[in-house]
Amino acid sequence: MNEKNNRLLIVEDDPGLQGQLRWSFDGFEIAVASEREAALAEVRRFEPGVVTLDLGLPPDPGGTSEGFRTLEEILTIAPAIKVIVVTGHDDRRNAVRAIGMGAYDFFEKPIDPEILTLAVERAGRLNWLEAENRKLSSAASTSPFRELIAASPEMLKVCRTVEKLGPTDATTLILGESGTGKEVLVRMLHSLSGRADKKLMAINCAAIPENLLESELFGYEKGAFTGALKSTLGKIELADGGLLFLGEIGDLPLALQSKLLRFLQERVIERVGGRKEIPVDVRVVCATHQDLKALIRVGRFREDLFYRVNETTIVVPPLRERHGDAVVLARAFLRRFAEQHKRPIRDFTANALRLIEQYPWPGNVRELENRIKRAVIMADGTEIGPADLELDDTGIPQEPFNLREVRELAEQRAIQRALIFTDNNVSRTADLLGVTRPTLYNLMKKHNLSE
Repeated sequence: MNEKNNRLLIVEDDPGLQGQLRWSFDGFEIAVASEREAALAEVRRFEPGVVTLDLGLPPDPGGTSEGFRTLEEILTIAPAIKVIVVTGHDDRRNAVRAIGMGAYDFFEKPIDPEILTLAVERAGRLNWLEAENRKLSSAASTSPFRELIAASPEMLKVCRTVEKLGPTDATTLILGESGTGKEVLVRMLHSLSGRADKKLMAINCAAIPENLLESELFGYEKGAFTGALKSTLGKIELADGGLLFLGEIGDLPLALQSKLLRFLQERVIERVGGRKEIPVDVRVVCATHQDLKALIRVGRFREDLFYRVNETTIVVPPLRERHGDAVVLARAFLRRFAEQHKRPIRDFTANALRLIEQYPWPGNVRELENRIKRAVIMADGTEIGPADLELDDTGIPQEPFNLREVRELAEQRAIQRALIFTDNNVSRTADLLGVTRPTLYNLMKKHNLSE
């Protein structure tokens, strides 16, 4: 433990017990206070990691009012301190009250110094671990990846791609279904780039009417159209020096696609109603949930623009293909919303976790986030169950955890797949599986598989 968390404050008004406790805690740096004001002063000056607090303090040595007031003010000043409350014999009611107010533990008099020392050491260790966790959380909050919650190999591969592309100025196309978190990746790219201190300007090409989109992108000169009372910069010009994000570029009208192509090629723009070419230094990142090659085939997207925005590509897999991410995300959302809405929700039931893992999540991360938020607000207990998620688990198979069952299920699926590939030819199936025909017959019998 570090020096701060190795500091112990003893709040006790009995001089004899003060001396006994001083000698009990070998290896700790000790401070002593006999009343509330002195204790609060020591908390500020000494910054202890652990406090032992006798509830019977003057001017109410026979009661607990001053002790509880001291406990409340200590935790207000320093919420991370571990306070161990010392109570009278059979005084369980006040001990429970102290724990409810935020005390770490309680001990009854007469005190066993050896047991109390173990509790103080454990509390000091916990204080240190929590402090280290806060440091790590603070460091993570400044990381470009702080917004991305993922543990699957599929998303870790995406992260490695983002790490490589971030420092470059390559025009990047992000592909993925709606709700997969494409905008999060855009912010990561911006944070990792040399343009991180400049603006990130975003525009959703599907959300703005076609007749307004050109002026929104390129800006306009005074008098360019009715109502243009002054010259106005567009999003491209406002992003000069930074990053321009074009969301849902598949919905960009054909008439604007040629103008955007010229900008990407020449890095100059002309405002609506203007004749002056304006150079713009900006990195462009585009995103869409649509199949751009299919749009090219039906004439709704220019092929030359596709190759211009597609210098580099990031493909974001849907949540159903990110193995393990749904549960990791669900727990992160639960912690966030439980804290945000002051709800005592601690975890999911086993059935809820199974459902979260195996549900296909057609709305991806956005759907998962919305369902968890609603469940946290509406749940009656301390755990979220399938009913709170408002998901129907009918038809969703229960995947086993038992290794023997997992192996047998994988074996059965492999045999079925091989039989399908060989059109039920047993000899070829045995060759594919790398076993003899008699072994294959035994396996088929074991798993009740007919030819």
